[in-house]
Order: sequence, then structure tokens, then C-alpha cells
Amino acid sequence: MSELSTTTIESESVTPEALAHLGEGHIAYVKQVRSEDVPDLFPQAPKIAPGLKLFALHAADGTPIMLTDSREAAVANAWSNELQAVSVH
Repeated sequence: MSELSTTTIESESVTPEALAHLGEGHIAYVKQVRSEDVPDLFPQAPKIAPGLKLFALHAADGTPIMLTDSREAAVANAWSNELQAVSVH
């Protein structure tokens, strides 16, 4: 039998600024939000009743793109804008 060798690859740390631009223009993320959080994420949004579960689509850098009441609608919007949607918990 041959011995398995492991290789450790050391990498430089990634800056928060570089991380924010990772996937820019290609990746968007879907995050479940409460209606109480909407004014902070989407200041231009009309007042929404408290206690609702909504879904926000964000650009890879965190910029809010859209707000909807279904995860499927957020993913469909990402696809229509040629973005790969990923979920964030």
C-alpha cells in the first residue's frame, strides 16, 4: 500500500473588501427576512405589516436587489438577471 500524503496550502487572508466583490455580477443570494427588517434593507419600500416572512435578493456584495413573499420569486428574478442564486440562512 502506498501512503497518502497531505499537502497544506497556505493562503493569504482575504480582505472584507475582496470578499464583498467575490461573485460580483454573477452571484446573488436569497435571504429570508422579517417584515420588521424591511425599512433597514429597503428604505424606499412602503410600510409592511409586522410579522410577515419575506425573501430578499441581494447582490454578492450585499446590495439589496428585490423583496418578495416567496423564495421561488426571488430565485426567478436572479435567473432572469443572469445571476446564480444561492441561499443564506
